[in-house]
Amino acid sequence: MPRFPVLYWPIKLLVAEPLVTAVFRPWVRGLENVPTDGPAILASNHLSAADTVLLPTVVERRVTFIAKADLFTGRGVRGRLTKGLMHGIGQLPVDRSGGRASSAAIAGAVRVLQEGDLFGIYPEGTRSPDGRLYRGRTGVARIALASGAPVIPVAMIGTEDLLPTGRRLPRIRRVGAVFGEPLDFSRFAGRGDDQLVVRSVTDEIMYAIQKLSRQEYVDAYAERSRLRSELSRSTGVPEPPSTSTGGPGGRAAPGGDAPGPGDAQH
Repeated sequence: MPRFPVLYWPIKLLVAEPLVTAVFRPWVRGLENVPTDGPAILASNHLSAADTVLLPTVVERRVTFIAKADLFTGRGVRGRLTKGLMHGIGQLPVDRSGGRASSAAIAGAVRVLQEGDLFGIYPEGTRSPDGRLYRGRTGVARIALASGAPVIPVAMIGTEDLLPTGRRLPRIRRVGAVFGEPLDFSRFAGRGDDQLVVRSVTDEIMYAIQKLSRQEYVDAYAERSRLRSELSRSTGVPEPPSTSTGGPGGRAAPGGDAPGPGDAQH
């Protein structure tokens, strides 16, 4: 990753921010929870491909995300342009095959945080297939424990209606982002290899996201749910229903309705 991504600020200030602000009028709550300097992890739910544009737009600082490794390896003119754009805005390639590839992605995220920057991640690993909140993958906990950085839970609101999966052009909808109070996991320092600790930290982060978004929780991975749906469509065999639970880690589901634009910061 370039030390100073040359395209990030021109794209954000000249293209993304004016366009998003004028067309979608995003509302924001809790932006004061994002530190003005120093490292922090923005851990968000993931409802739409638009989230990766909208989230950095409403945050004043630069946010580095991980991106699919395929975006860095394309061929031809389009592939080279995409690769240049990803590097230019400071995105980190991640190989989803797991193992050493996942370790490399975590190490890259820790480097971003050690440099005092913000790192954005979707703990579910992929977009929600149905608007519900799915079980978090443990990468977010491993990054938090390895870096010591605080985790800011984030809830994107309404973006599933803006750009649903399979739709190329976005609908004109007002959407929002809610930033929760920082989560400090310093009490688990040095225990990043303890699987129970890693899962506990992940569930705590997911529950904080659920408290902000008020989404129904499913104790299963979103990717597996999507694959089951695709298999059902291709074979005609009815898909078994996903089991919803109260909240991550066996907690009771948080009460209340999903937040709206009232009392938003802008």
